Amino acid sequence: MKKTLAAAVLAGAFAFGIGAESARAQLGFAGLLSRTNREDLPDITLASGKPVAAETYNLISGKYYRVKLVADGSAELALSGGDFFRAIWINEIVINKIEIRPMGVHSIEFDAAGEALISFVAVVPGTYHLSIPGSSGESQRATFVITGQ
Repeated sequence: MKKTLAAAVLAGAFAFGIGAESARAQLGFAGLLSRTNREDLPDITLASGKPVAAETYNLISGKYYRVKLVADGSAELALSGGDFFRAIWINEIVINKIEIRPMGVHSIEFDAAGEALISFVAVVPGTYHLSIPGSSGESQRATFVITGQ
């Protein structure tokens, strides 16, 4: 029994090692965060009276993305989307060359002109929104559709 269990553990470790090595070869040393797995998305804009996003963001679960939030300072505006932020894994948010690695985010608010770069891995398939709190128009939100591979 002990020999069978030991053989099973060794076989599992060997199989896992081959799978991890194969993934590393495909994605590079950084795994999911490799540049070969990364896609830069069109900017999200925060400007008084202007659309937040030009089109729907179609994402694939397991893929690494970066999106820049750009505020022009015309109004104090925020983007809120707890459901979206729970459906992704945030690698970091970069503001003024300061890298923030949060455990969770619900919203991001700009009091003046500025930029924030969010890098993340899409995880949970579904349709999600980042919207300006208190707004109801479709142009005042960015829609993200995450699909499985």
